[in-house]
Amino acid sequence: MRRIALILLLAITMSTVVGCGFENSERIVIGGKNFTEQELLVYLLEGVIEGKTDVEVETKPYLGGTNVVDKALERGDLDVYVEYTGTALLSILGMEAMNDPDAVYEKVKKVYEEDRNLIWLEPLGFNNTYTLAMKKDKVEELGIQTFSDLKKHAPNLVLAGTQEFLERVDGYKGLKKAYDMNFKDVKGMDPGLTYRAVKDDKVDVNTAFATDGRIAAFKLVTLKDNKNYFPPYYAAPIIRKDTLEKYPQLEDAINSLAGKLNDEVMRQLNAQVDIEKKDAKKVALEWLKSEGIIE
Repeated sequence: MRRIALILLLAITMSTVVGCGFENSERIVIGGKNFTEQELLVYLLEGVIEGKTDVEVETKPYLGGTNVVDKALERGDLDVYVEYTGTALLSILGMEAMNDPDAVYEKVKKVYEEDRNLIWLEPLGFNNTYTLAMKKDKVEELGIQTFSDLKKHAPNLVLAGTQEFLERVDGYKGLKKAYDMNFKDVKGMDPGLTYRAVKDDKVDVNTAFATDGRIAAFKLVTLKDNKNYFPPYYAAPIIRKDTLEKYPQLEDAINSLAGKLNDEVMRQLNAQVDIEKKDAKKVALEWLKSEGIIE
Protein backbone atom coordinates (compact mmCIF):
# COMPACT_ATOMS: atom_id res chain seq x y z
CA MET A 1 0.00 0.00 0.00
CA ARG A 2 2.84 2.34 0.85
CA ARG A 3 4.37 1.71 -2.55
CA ILE A 4 1.10 2.49 -4.34
CA ALA A 5 0.65 5.66 -2.30
CA LEU A 6 4.22 6.73 -3.12
CA ILE A 7 3.64 6.17 -6.85
CA LEU A 8 0.41 8.16 -6.74
CA LEU A 9 2.13 11.01 -4.83
CA LEU A 10 4.97 11.05 -7.37
CA ALA A 11 2.51 11.13 -10.29
CA ILE A 12 0.61 14.06 -8.77
CA THR A 13 3.85 15.94 -8.09
CA MET A 14 5.10 15.43 -11.65
CA SER A 15 1.73 16.50 -13.05
CA THR A 16 1.83 19.66 -10.97
CA VAL A 17 5.38 20.47 -12.08
CA VAL A 18 4.56 19.94 -15.75
CA GLY A 19 1.37 21.96 -15.40
CA CYS A 20 3.15 24.83 -13.71
CA GLY A 21 5.88 24.77 -16.34
CA PHE A 22 3.30 25.08 -19.09
CA GLU A 23 1.46 27.93 -17.39
CA ASN A 24 4.66 29.89 -16.87
CA SER A 25 6.00 29.31 -20.36
CA GLU A 26 7.20 32.59 -21.91
CA ARG A 27 6.13 31.81 -25.46
CA ILE A 28 3.98 33.41 -28.13
CA VAL A 29 3.03 32.49 -31.70
CA ILE A 30 3.49 34.85 -34.67
CA GLY A 31 1.67 34.09 -37.91
CA GLY A 32 1.52 35.41 -41.44
CA LYS A 33 -0.35 35.18 -44.71
CA ASN A 34 0.75 33.24 -47.76
CA PHE A 35 3.10 35.63 -49.55
CA THR A 36 6.69 36.83 -49.27
CA GLU A 37 6.12 40.16 -47.56
CA GLN A 38 4.17 38.50 -44.78
CA GLU A 39 6.92 35.94 -44.26
CA LEU A 40 9.42 38.77 -43.86
CA LEU A 41 7.13 40.51 -41.39
CA VAL A 42 6.85 37.34 -39.31
CA TYR A 43 10.64 37.20 -38.98
CA LEU A 44 10.97 40.94 -38.36
CA LEU A 45 8.57 40.58 -35.44
CA GLU A 46 10.40 37.50 -34.21
CA GLY A 47 13.71 39.37 -34.41
CA VAL A 48 12.65 42.35 -32.31
CA ILE A 49 10.80 40.25 -29.74
CA GLU A 50 13.66 37.81 -29.19
CA GLY A 51 16.22 40.62 -29.42
CA LYS A 52 14.52 42.86 -26.86
CA THR A 53 12.62 40.52 -24.50
CA ASP A 54 12.90 37.08 -22.87
CA VAL A 55 9.72 35.86 -24.56
CA GLU A 56 10.20 32.82 -26.78
CA VAL A 57 8.64 32.87 -30.24
CA GLU A 58 7.10 30.24 -32.48
CA THR A 59 6.64 31.33 -36.10
CA LYS A 60 3.93 30.21 -38.52
CA PRO A 61 4.38 31.96 -41.89
CA TYR A 62 2.32 31.03 -44.95
CA LEU A 63 -0.73 30.04 -42.92
CA GLY A 64 -3.16 31.06 -45.66
CA GLY A 65 -5.23 34.04 -46.77
CA THR A 66 -6.65 36.87 -44.68
CA ASN A 67 -9.63 34.95 -43.33
CA VAL A 68 -7.48 32.02 -42.17
CA VAL A 69 -4.97 34.18 -40.30
CA ASP A 70 -7.60 36.50 -38.84
CA LYS A 71 -9.61 33.59 -37.45
CA ALA A 72 -6.45 31.99 -36.03
CA LEU A 73 -5.72 35.21 -34.12
CA GLU A 74 -9.30 35.45 -32.91
CA ARG A 75 -9.27 31.83 -31.66
CA GLY A 76 -5.97 32.27 -29.87
CA ASP A 77 -3.99 29.98 -32.17
CA LEU A 78 -1.88 33.08 -32.91
CA ASP A 79 -0.86 35.91 -30.62
CA VAL A 80 0.20 38.48 -33.21
CA TYR A 81 0.42 39.11 -36.96
CA VAL A 82 0.68 42.09 -39.30
CA GLU A 83 -2.50 43.25 -41.02
CA TYR A 84 -3.23 46.04 -43.51
CA THR A 85 -5.65 48.80 -42.53
CA GLY A 86 -7.71 48.70 -45.74
CA THR A 87 -8.04 44.92 -45.52
CA ALA A 88 -9.29 45.16 -41.94
CA LEU A 89 -11.76 47.94 -42.77
CA LEU A 90 -13.34 46.39 -45.85
CA SER A 91 -12.63 42.68 -45.99
CA ILE A 92 -12.75 41.78 -42.28
CA LEU A 93 -15.08 44.37 -40.74
CA GLY A 94 -17.19 44.91 -43.85
CA MET A 95 -17.30 48.70 -43.44
CA GLU A 96 -17.54 51.47 -46.00
CA ALA A 97 -14.37 52.55 -47.83
CA MET A 98 -12.39 55.50 -46.48
CA ASN A 99 -9.39 57.17 -48.10
CA ASP A 100 -7.70 59.03 -45.24
CA PRO A 101 -4.90 56.78 -43.90
CA ASP A 102 -5.06 58.09 -40.31
CA ALA A 103 -8.86 57.87 -40.19
CA VAL A 104 -8.81 54.28 -41.43
CA TYR A 105 -6.19 53.30 -38.84
CA GLU A 106 -8.05 54.95 -35.96
CA LYS A 107 -11.33 53.37 -37.05
CA VAL A 108 -10.08 49.79 -37.24
CA LYS A 109 -8.03 50.24 -34.06
CA LYS A 110 -11.11 51.35 -32.12
CA VAL A 111 -13.43 48.63 -33.43
CA TYR A 112 -10.89 45.83 -32.99
CA GLU A 113 -10.23 46.73 -29.36
CA GLU A 114 -13.87 47.33 -28.38
CA ASP A 115 -15.46 44.44 -30.27
CA ARG A 116 -12.71 41.84 -30.64
CA ASN A 117 -10.20 42.41 -27.80
CA LEU A 118 -7.44 42.82 -30.37
CA ILE A 119 -4.93 45.68 -30.18
CA TRP A 120 -3.44 47.52 -33.16
CA LEU A 121 0.11 48.63 -32.42
CA GLU A 122 1.87 51.44 -34.29
CA PRO A 123 2.01 51.33 -38.13
CA LEU A 124 5.26 50.07 -39.63
CA GLY A 125 5.41 52.89 -42.19
CA PHE A 126 4.55 51.42 -45.60
CA ASN A 127 1.37 51.29 -47.65
CA ASN A 128 1.04 48.01 -49.54
CA THR A 129 -2.01 48.96 -51.54
CA TYR A 130 -3.35 46.89 -54.38
CA THR A 131 -2.59 48.05 -57.89
CA LEU A 132 -2.67 46.72 -61.44
CA ALA A 133 0.55 46.03 -63.34
CA MET A 134 1.46 45.44 -66.98
CA LYS A 135 4.62 45.05 -69.02
CA LYS A 136 6.16 48.39 -69.91
CA ASP A 137 6.12 47.78 -73.66
CA LYS A 138 2.45 46.77 -73.55
CA VAL A 139 1.55 49.92 -71.63
CA GLU A 140 3.39 52.08 -74.16
CA GLU A 141 1.86 50.23 -77.12
CA LEU A 142 -1.70 50.76 -75.84
CA GLY A 143 -1.13 54.21 -74.34
CA ILE A 144 -2.38 53.17 -70.89
CA GLN A 145 -1.60 55.15 -67.73
CA THR A 146 -4.68 54.84 -65.54
CA PHE A 147 -7.31 52.29 -64.60
CA SER A 148 -9.79 54.26 -66.71
CA ASP A 149 -7.46 53.96 -69.71
CA LEU A 150 -7.28 50.21 -69.08
CA LYS A 151 -11.07 49.93 -69.09
CA LYS A 152 -11.17 50.71 -72.84
CA HIS A 153 -8.82 47.82 -73.65
CA ALA A 154 -9.95 45.33 -70.98
CA PRO A 155 -12.32 43.35 -73.27
CA ASN A 156 -9.25 42.26 -75.25
CA LEU A 157 -7.00 41.53 -72.26
CA VAL A 158 -6.57 38.75 -69.68
CA LEU A 159 -6.21 39.53 -65.97
CA ALA A 160 -4.43 37.36 -63.39
CA GLY A 161 -5.21 37.78 -59.70
CA THR A 162 -4.98 35.84 -56.48
CA GLN A 163 -8.04 33.80 -55.60
CA GLU A 164 -8.48 35.95 -52.50
CA PHE A 165 -8.44 39.16 -54.55
CA LEU A 166 -11.02 37.77 -56.96
CA GLU A 167 -13.37 37.02 -54.05
CA ARG A 168 -12.80 40.01 -51.74
CA VAL A 169 -15.28 42.87 -51.52
CA ASP A 170 -12.38 45.30 -51.89
CA GLY A 171 -10.98 43.20 -54.74
CA TYR A 172 -11.98 42.39 -58.27
CA LYS A 173 -15.76 42.59 -57.87
CA GLY A 174 -15.65 46.10 -56.47
CA LEU A 175 -12.96 47.19 -58.94
CA LYS A 176 -15.02 45.90 -61.85
CA LYS A 177 -18.04 47.86 -60.65
CA ALA A 178 -16.15 51.08 -59.86
CA TYR A 179 -14.55 51.27 -63.31
CA ASP A 180 -17.14 49.29 -65.31
CA MET A 181 -14.18 47.14 -66.35
CA ASN A 182 -14.70 43.77 -68.06
CA PHE A 183 -11.74 41.61 -69.06
CA LYS A 184 -11.75 38.95 -71.77
CA ASP A 185 -10.77 36.41 -69.13
CA VAL A 186 -9.76 36.35 -65.46
CA LYS A 187 -7.41 33.72 -64.01
CA GLY A 188 -6.88 32.90 -60.33
CA MET A 189 -3.26 32.16 -59.37
CA ASP A 190 -0.89 32.08 -56.42
CA PRO A 191 0.48 35.58 -55.69
CA GLY A 192 3.97 35.08 -57.12
CA LEU A 193 2.75 33.40 -60.28
CA THR A 194 0.74 36.43 -61.36
CA TYR A 195 3.90 38.50 -61.90
CA ARG A 196 5.63 35.73 -63.83
CA ALA A 197 2.52 35.25 -65.98
CA VAL A 198 2.62 38.91 -67.06
CA LYS A 199 6.36 38.81 -67.65
CA ASP A 200 6.04 35.69 -69.81
CA ASP A 201 3.04 37.07 -71.77
CA LYS A 202 0.69 34.39 -70.42
CA VAL A 203 -1.65 37.17 -69.26
CA ASP A 204 -1.76 40.92 -69.91
CA VAL A 205 -2.47 42.41 -66.48
CA ASN A 206 -1.99 41.28 -62.90
CA THR A 207 -3.21 42.44 -59.54
CA ALA A 208 -0.04 43.51 -57.77
CA PHE A 209 1.10 44.65 -54.35
CA ALA A 210 2.64 48.13 -54.48
CA THR A 211 5.64 47.01 -52.40
CA ASP A 212 6.46 43.91 -54.44
CA GLY A 213 10.07 43.81 -55.66
CA ARG A 214 9.11 41.91 -58.82
CA ILE A 215 7.43 44.98 -60.34
CA ALA A 216 10.77 46.66 -61.07
CA ALA A 217 12.71 43.42 -61.58
CA PHE A 218 10.31 42.20 -64.29
CA LYS A 219 10.09 45.66 -65.90
CA LEU A 220 6.41 46.02 -65.10
CA VAL A 221 4.54 49.30 -64.79
CA THR A 222 1.80 50.03 -62.25
CA LEU A 223 -1.27 51.92 -63.40
CA LYS A 224 -2.81 54.87 -61.57
CA ASP A 225 -5.98 54.22 -59.62
CA ASN A 226 -7.44 57.51 -60.83
CA LYS A 227 -10.76 57.08 -58.97
CA ASN A 228 -8.97 56.13 -55.72
CA TYR A 229 -10.90 52.88 -55.56
CA PHE A 230 -8.39 51.12 -53.32
CA PRO A 231 -8.20 52.43 -49.73
CA PRO A 232 -4.89 52.83 -47.88
CA TYR A 233 -3.34 49.54 -46.81
CA TYR A 234 -0.86 50.61 -44.15
CA ALA A 235 0.72 47.67 -42.34
CA ALA A 236 0.55 47.41 -38.56
CA PRO A 237 0.94 44.57 -36.03
CA ILE A 238 -2.19 43.29 -34.28
CA ILE A 239 -1.84 41.52 -30.95
CA ARG A 240 -4.33 39.77 -28.70
CA LYS A 241 -5.25 41.89 -25.69
CA ASP A 242 -4.73 38.99 -23.27
CA THR A 243 -1.28 38.35 -24.73
CA LEU A 244 -0.31 42.00 -24.27
CA GLU A 245 -1.58 41.96 -20.70
CA LYS A 246 0.51 38.87 -19.98
CA TYR A 247 3.61 40.20 -21.73
CA PRO A 248 3.42 44.04 -21.64
CA GLN A 249 7.07 44.20 -22.71
CA LEU A 250 6.00 43.14 -26.20
CA GLU A 251 4.52 46.56 -26.96
CA ASP A 252 7.81 48.48 -26.81
CA ALA A 253 9.68 45.69 -28.58
CA ILE A 254 7.27 45.51 -31.52
CA ASN A 255 6.84 49.28 -31.69
CA SER A 256 10.59 49.61 -32.24
CA LEU A 257 9.66 48.86 -35.87
CA ALA A 258 7.14 51.72 -36.06
CA GLY A 259 7.75 54.00 -39.04
CA LYS A 260 10.96 52.19 -39.99
CA LEU A 261 9.68 50.44 -43.13
CA ASN A 262 8.72 52.72 -46.01
CA ASP A 263 7.49 51.48 -49.41
CA GLU A 264 10.96 51.44 -50.98
CA VAL A 265 12.57 49.56 -48.09
CA MET A 266 9.83 46.93 -48.24
CA ARG A 267 10.26 46.56 -52.02
CA GLN A 268 14.00 46.00 -51.54
CA LEU A 269 13.46 43.37 -48.84
CA ASN A 270 10.83 41.58 -50.92
CA ALA A 271 13.14 41.59 -53.94
CA GLN A 272 15.96 39.98 -51.96
CA VAL A 273 13.69 37.01 -51.30
CA ASP A 274 11.73 36.81 -54.56
CA ILE A 275 14.42 37.81 -57.06
CA GLU A 276 17.73 37.05 -55.34
CA LYS A 277 16.31 33.92 -53.67
CA LYS A 278 17.68 34.75 -50.23
CA ASP A 279 16.28 33.21 -47.07
CA ALA A 280 13.52 35.44 -45.65
CA LYS A 281 14.57 35.03 -42.02
CA LYS A 282 18.18 35.90 -42.85
CA VAL A 283 17.08 38.98 -44.83
CA ALA A 284 14.91 40.16 -41.94
CA LEU A 285 17.60 39.73 -39.29
CA GLU A 286 20.30 41.37 -41.42
CA TRP A 287 18.09 44.40 -41.97
CA LEU A 288 17.24 44.71 -38.25
CA LYS A 289 20.95 44.66 -37.38
CA SER A 290 21.92 47.06 -40.17
CA GLU A 291 19.37 49.56 -38.83
CA GLY A 292 20.60 49.16 -35.26
CA ILE A 293 17.19 47.93 -34.10
CA ILE A 294 18.75 44.78 -32.61
CA GLU A 295 22.36 43.84 -31.95
